[in-house]
Amino acid sequence: MYNNEKIMLTAQDIFEKDFKIDARGYRPQEVDKFLDTIIADYTEFSAIIKRQEKEINTLTSDNVKLKQEYSKLRSRLEAAGEDSSSTTASRSAVNNVDLLRRISQLEKVVFGRNE
Repeated sequence: MYNNEKIMLTAQDIFEKDFKIDARGYRPQEVDKFLDTIIADYTEFSAIIKRQEKEINTLTSDNVKLKQEYSKLRSRLEAAGEDSSSTTASRSAVNNVDLLRRISQLEKVVFGRNE
């Protein structure tokens, strides 16, 4: 789960809290109803945080994989540029165009551009 030192209460802490009843105090039913709403919010916040942490981990992993693939393709592209003297210009141009398209697609995924 999340680790934040500024969060002082959990849903369970709120649920288990008992207030002393005073002759001039609040209506216990109203307090309980309000605390139930707060507990529901805390529970939802906790679920949202868990989902987002999972999504962050997935996206981070995907990002690392795509950067590695990008690096490999970049190296291939550079190697193809060095080897172009031994191949025909048209074949090299086609390969370079294909590689540039693939790199462009990877950049869109990695950097979140949908152009």
